[in-house]
Amino acid sequence: MAIKGSKTGWVMAGLLLSILMASMDNTIVATAMGTIVGELGGLDKFVWVTSAYMVAEMAGMPIFGKLSDMYGRKRFFVFGILLFMIGSILCGTASSIVELSIYRAIQGIGGGALIPISFTILMDAVSPDKRGKLMGMFGAVFGLSSIFGPLLGAYIAEYLHWGWIFYINLPIGVLALFFVAKFYKESLAHVKQRIDWLGAVTLVGAVVCLIFALELGGKMYDWNSAQIVGLFVGFALFAVMFLIAELRAEEPIISFKMFKDRLFATSNTIALFSGAGFIVASVYIPIFIQGVLGGSATNSGYVLLPMMLGTVVTATLGGVFMAKVSYRTIMISTLVLLAAGLGLLSTITPDTSRLVITLYMILVGLGIGASFSVLTNAAIHSLPIRQRGSATATLNFLRSLGMMLGITIFGIFQSHSLTSKLSGIFAGSGAEALPSDVDLSDPYFLLSPVARASIPGQSLDSLLNGLSASISEVFAWGLIPAVLAVIAACMMRREKHDPKAEMDAIAAAAH
Repeated sequence: MAIKGSKTGWVMAGLLLSILMASMDNTIVATAMGTIVGELGGLDKFVWVTSAYMVAEMAGMPIFGKLSDMYGRKRFFVFGILLFMIGSILCGTASSIVELSIYRAIQGIGGGALIPISFTILMDAVSPDKRGKLMGMFGAVFGLSSIFGPLLGAYIAEYLHWGWIFYINLPIGVLALFFVAKFYKESLAHVKQRIDWLGAVTLVGAVVCLIFALELGGKMYDWNSAQIVGLFVGFALFAVMFLIAELRAEEPIISFKMFKDRLFATSNTIALFSGAGFIVASVYIPIFIQGVLGGSATNSGYVLLPMMLGTVVTATLGGVFMAKVSYRTIMISTLVLLAAGLGLLSTITPDTSRLVITLYMILVGLGIGASFSVLTNAAIHSLPIRQRGSATATLNFLRSLGMMLGITIFGIFQSHSLTSKLSGIFAGSGAEALPSDVDLSDPYFLLSPVARASIPGQSLDSLLNGLSASISEVFAWGLIPAVLAVIAACMMRREKHDPKAEMDAIAAAAH
């Protein structure tokens, strides 16, 4: 139901804060992990801190999206934000990596409810004629949070105790909870339906197996080890069981009938592929600045600020113009910039200036921004109101999956490329020029200023050239999903946001 008067602003403020908080937590911990492990120990288990959050969040998204369609948005929003804050408090008090991983899973369950339901409440609470500008604002915050997270995490780890990475969520969460709980009113009339428990269980099983296989493979276990192969087999079995369960369920967690709508199907495809391309730039540009150009961990994160600027611009403009031009036109024109930005990044070398890299990053930001604001509206364009929660949750799930697959798969390519290059350069007696504590199997020692200072000049140049070339190659690989996203955009129907038609449809459905 649409909210009238000044209450709309308070509800939107609460939703924006909740999206900022939940989506930022995907990335804020990454840059502080060195500090956290240094205090808590458990270097062999630190990967679980990220994995636990991602598993819980991604598994929760489609489940809470469907439940919000069945029983209302507000109760699950309140549940999600309370659980997220409880998890944040527990994370800040953790005394071991194992404890922190468990508490991160609690946080992730809350985040899995917050992100899709916040977007769905926006769709329900704001009249279609006012939604465009707000979608632009929401998309900008969602995109910015994934870039701003590493910057804030690095700052807190350097100047404050790492626990504040989690405690900072409390004032944000309290404000968001107050605004939405007090000012958002929804209909209490909901039709009781049977929950698809088999679909929920098999979906969680598939997500758990896939993410742990991708996170642990090549780190804690070899890719061909029994543990990783077993996880992939488990993923395949659970995925097949999930597909069968969804096809038979009366009210499936993810209705495959929605994918019969071409606009919904192409929007989700774009989210998957653009997420994979975008995350490559977000992760590897700071590594390039720190490892190749010798910047500090905090300063290397600042190079993401131009990308943030580009993201804000097209996220905002996309929301404004989607009622004037088609979703297809907006997405093609921006995704081409994403592909161009990644293509240009694939040409960088140790001699490339920071100004040039900044310009390339602006292109990437301009290319991804509209996807955060336009795709949500495009995905629900032809669907009934009762499917909005499930539709927005599916979109966010696939975007997160794309990011996860992108960073894992392209990370494997980059690591293999780098180690093979360094092995070739320092084969045989060439390695004798390196200090005894330099391990070529762990080339990220280049991120440490102390380690760099101990390496002779000529050997250091060779190492930097190898790291630079491997990162350039991963940007070239990132072109593949970016181009696939452009192709998917070309297949979108030529429709645009039509507020009047949507309001007429809502009025007709109410009678």
